[in-house]
Amino acid sequence: MKIEERFLNYVKFDTTSDPASETVPSTMKQKELARFLVDELHEMGIENAYMNDFGEVYAHIEANCDMKERIGFIAHMDTSSDCSGKDVCPRIIRDYDGSDIELNPRVILSPKEFKNLYRHLHQDLIVTDGNTLLGGDDKAGIAIIMSMAERIMEDESLKHGYIGIAFTCDEEIGRGADHFDLQAFHCDYAYTVDGGDINVIAYENFNACEAVVHVHGKSVHPGDAKGKMINASLAGMQFHMCLDPFKDPAITEGYEGFHHLTDFQGKCDEATLSYILRDHDEDKLAAMIKELENVRDFMNQRYGYEIIDLEIHEQYKNMRTYIEKDMRCIDKAVKALKECGLRGDSEAIRGGTDGAMLTYKGLNCPNLGTGSENCHGRYEYVSIQDMDVMTEVLIKIVSA
Repeated sequence: MKIEERFLNYVKFDTTSDPASETVPSTMKQKELARFLVDELHEMGIENAYMNDFGEVYAHIEANCDMKERIGFIAHMDTSSDCSGKDVCPRIIRDYDGSDIELNPRVILSPKEFKNLYRHLHQDLIVTDGNTLLGGDDKAGIAIIMSMAERIMEDESLKHGYIGIAFTCDEEIGRGADHFDLQAFHCDYAYTVDGGDINVIAYENFNACEAVVHVHGKSVHPGDAKGKMINASLAGMQFHMCLDPFKDPAITEGYEGFHHLTDFQGKCDEATLSYILRDHDEDKLAAMIKELENVRDFMNQRYGYEIIDLEIHEQYKNMRTYIEKDMRCIDKAVKALKECGLRGDSEAIRGGTDGAMLTYKGLNCPNLGTGSENCHGRYEYVSIQDMDVMTEVLIKIVSA
């Protein structure tokens, strides 16, 4: 099967995850794609493939040579809730010529705005109709892994080691590794196949925390509020305005960390502000947390009671600290990338993947690109040629 056909099959499934859900997975519709993938793996002859109770798919291909390393590949099935993933209507732009792409009369995908398009001149691009996201994050990764598996199963002349395959749920809401079965996966190291530039092997990511600010106001009838009312929503705004304005993600790049206000719900008596805190340096992240604590203490002192409660939840750590102790996975990937004509650059991720948490749990798991760009929105697209090249990279990684 051509990789574009496989990818187009996968994006038919609405697999949007839900950060407000307490179920596992957060949306049961992710299991529909999981069952489809298990069936497809069985059709390839990988009869050990199965879906567990958490909606995760596991499979493996036994080694056909004496290569000792057990290498795995992981991609996630869910898509972001930032944009609708329902009724995706993709189309293929053949031999992209560098011009504007009209997704619909109101939405134009232009290289003037999205300069990454210039990297894909004369390639075949799969784009959206401008009404939904595409789902390349991470159904492109799934398509690449499945295409690799199909090639391995069809071509007995390819000598390879043990190959682990896993497809996870809820990566987009930070829960993709929560129930990952390391024992069932049974690999020495692995790669998430998830992201953009295929020239890059990424093994450095943000340290990440979530901060939730609870504001407790005092609601009084506005006609009799003088000297009595304390509006929680206004106090929440004051809290945010006390934070360093240069830590806004809209003006940061590279190794610069940020605090990002992701949600603000407020009334007069209660308000809640939700933040994500990110920095590659643990000490700088700790300083960012300290800043929030200082603002909390200042406002509690100013108002004369505990108007602010602050919760901090650790999400994931920078995987570089752990991977640098055993660089086999990086050396193997760089060699494979270069053999396929790619640069094999190292680049810090301004985000996180399932691999960050899996590395923390003991399975070194850097990230490989897929050729998917502009993720989480209607301007998303994926390069068919990049997916094909990455299939070759994966085959070289597992080859003896």
